[in-house]
Amino acid sequence: MKQFKIQTNWLYFLAIALLLPALYINLGLMSFIDDEAIRALVALEMKLSGNYITPTLNGDYYYNKPPLFNWLLLVVFQLTGEINEFTARIPTTLALFGYGATIFYFSRKHFDVKTSFLNAFIFITCGRVLFWDSILALIDITFSWVTFTAFMVVFHTFRKGNFWQLFLFTYLLTAIGFLMKGLPSVVFQGTTLLAWFVYNKRFKKLFSLEHIVGGLVFVLVVGGYYLVYHQYNDLREVFATLFSESSKRTVVNYGWGRTIGHLFTFPFEMTYHFLPWSLLVIYLFRKGIKQLLLENPFVTYCGLIFLANILVYWSSPEVYPRYLLMLVPLLFTIFLYLHQIHKTEKSWQFNLLDRLFFGVCILITLGSFAPLFLERTQATPGLFPKTISVSLGLVGLTYLYWKRKEDRMLILVLFLLVFRIGFNWFVLPDRNGEDYGNICRMSSIEAGRQFKDQPLFVYKYTTMEPTNAFYLTNTRGAIIPRELTNFAPDLLYIINPNEYPETEYQEVGSFHVRHRKTIYAIGQLK
Repeated sequence: MKQFKIQTNWLYFLAIALLLPALYINLGLMSFIDDEAIRALVALEMKLSGNYITPTLNGDYYYNKPPLFNWLLLVVFQLTGEINEFTARIPTTLALFGYGATIFYFSRKHFDVKTSFLNAFIFITCGRVLFWDSILALIDITFSWVTFTAFMVVFHTFRKGNFWQLFLFTYLLTAIGFLMKGLPSVVFQGTTLLAWFVYNKRFKKLFSLEHIVGGLVFVLVVGGYYLVYHQYNDLREVFATLFSESSKRTVVNYGWGRTIGHLFTFPFEMTYHFLPWSLLVIYLFRKGIKQLLLENPFVTYCGLIFLANILVYWSSPEVYPRYLLMLVPLLFTIFLYLHQIHKTEKSWQFNLLDRLFFGVCILITLGSFAPLFLERTQATPGLFPKTISVSLGLVGLTYLYWKRKEDRMLILVLFLLVFRIGFNWFVLPDRNGEDYGNICRMSSIEAGRQFKDQPLFVYKYTTMEPTNAFYLTNTRGAIIPRELTNFAPDLLYIINPNEYPETEYQEVGSFHVRHRKTIYAIGQLK
């Protein structure tokens, strides 16, 4: 038994060690997508303007998101001395480490070490996080970490009857979340408190002095920021935009037809995005599931808070999986709780998943040798040693999966991390080589260098895509403002020929634009 524990501990250490190369190899390779570029550009313009209070985009006020995440980016930019894709994505990876540690910390209050460790790592290694969101400089993982922490504080302080801590800490976390993403933070807080206090028949406590003081903490933090903001700009447009951002993806904007269709497709879409661990949902299909979930208060809480908060997204036609990252660990906690029960019972659900995961491991392991033979990967530096190291790692883990029945979930975590390393080495370079976004990046950087020391403006309402704007601004080291009226023949303007076909200009440069699949001109007006 002692030898078994030592071996299992080594698997924990191996998972943590593999996480570093899995997250950081080629992290800065791919060009920004639009939302990443917006975050980075807003932070960059703060640095260039010296104004850290009122976010701007191409010199115009930016209202869609408060500035906290941009401040975090600025800290990393300042500490590293670099402003690029890699440094912009560092906050995401650090938040993911913190998120995983938080899941482990609160899970450990209710489960053993192995279950708690798995709970943290199955979130980190679910498909949507491991192969998408952890590679991007977006708000969502950081925001979700803050929101999930608030969920956990509600349960554990409520359990102790410490309502002062409950309201003070959760409203402070809500304020932090608001300064990242706006109103969704308030919705999560309100929904969670209402659902849990009503469930426990403590609704009157929501009108207590503790709640009022907690709300004042939120008002002081958020109101303090906007009080300073008001010295620079009017607040009416700010709050109008924050409200519209929160409602634009709901039935209000898309109508009942698309909303009803979304109600049916949503569960299947989300199951796909959070593979392979979302397949554990089949554990819910058993007799007496309701009573089983109610036997564990923490599992009951996770289920109730998940259901209460998921309804907003289930009824909203335009929902991206990254909006749900604060809710996913709640569901995975339930799955792991049920996994132990099904494993003990040797249920058909457990046996099915066990064989399915083993079969997938075998197929992926066999496919891992493919880079040696694919034409598209032949230019990969160190092709042979990289392929062999990944393949042998997967072979070894597949063998361990077969031999060590007690550790199969943990071994599958290791398998996914090694697979992500192979993804970094082979898929990302190939994707970057075929990505039109890379062409847009390189052409924007080249244009920025060409006109580095010359005044440059966006012509009228030319639609300026954030990725191009970031690379141009970062290369030139100067904000590119929009000009609507005061034109001069000796100045340079960015013009979309399709939007302004009648405008006469002499083209002196150009760059590619991703979504419009077109070329913008840089020219002097005639």
